[in-house]
Amino acid sequence: MLAELDTKDRIVGIKQLKKALSDGRARKVFVALDADPRLVDPVVAQCRDQGVELEEAPSMEALGKACGIEVGAAVAALIENTGA
Repeated sequence: MLAELDTKDRIVGIKQLKKALSDGRARKVFVALDADPRLVDPVVAQCRDQGVELEEAPSMEALGKACGIEVGAAVAALIENTGA
């Protein structure tokens, strides 16, 4: 459910998501169905390898809106709260 992204404990974008996956901070990843597979497929594979929950978003536009940004987003994630 995209409403879960209405939190400060989220990241948006492939570069930030890759870092969060490497750091073990990503809890749940959202991938837009209309995103370029060349960009998101490696992220999806890494999520599966690490056992991170995946959810599909209907579009980049919908994912961007759910994250409170005015542009589309290919990926977003809920992350562990680091207490910062």
